[in-house]
Amino acid sequence: MEADWEVEVGAGAPVIDALWPGFADLRLAPERASALPEAADLPALADALVALNAPASPVWTAKCDLWPVDAFDPDELDAPREDGLRAIACYIDLLPGAGLHWREPEEAVNWCRSICGRIRAIPLRCSRVDLVVRSASVAPEKLEYGVTAYLTAAGADLAVASQVLSAALAAFADTVCPSLLPIHGDQSYNEDVGE
Repeated sequence: MEADWEVEVGAGAPVIDALWPGFADLRLAPERASALPEAADLPALADALVALNAPASPVWTAKCDLWPVDAFDPDELDAPREDGLRAIACYIDLLPGAGLHWREPEEAVNWCRSICGRIRAIPLRCSRVDLVVRSASVAPEKLEYGVTAYLTAAGADLAVASQVLSAALAAFADTVCPSLLPIHGDQSYNEDVGE
């Protein structure tokens, strides 16, 4: 699985807002994950959100979205160059949970480096994770740092791309919280997924 990270902080850069009006605190009500409109289109997103918001998770989520991708480079997804290849993507805004602190960008960068190193070892083609360190508003007048995780997957059609994205989400959640999402016993990552 492809993975990379970058930093986008400073004037004009997007800020993760944990205080936005539609915020659903899945740490308090994990059952709400399956009711999110994005999860209706991709149930694996709800599973990943439940794991990422579990009490033992090092992070919690503030926002997510899901959309079809019109233009992409198959090489960046380790995907074959085929006519009609389709892609789908999602993002999840992550904030540090109990025991994890990102008061400086370098703290979040170190976390991203570690996660990317582990994700690159997963043999799942046609997908990638991009982690972006951003400023984050977590309480009134309190600015820290967070990470936006962008996951993208490709396949012969949107149904196959959705299957690959589901596997990528499971792999990502398992990498962030290894003991919280039991996927290795039920699902293996295969280099031929999506082809």
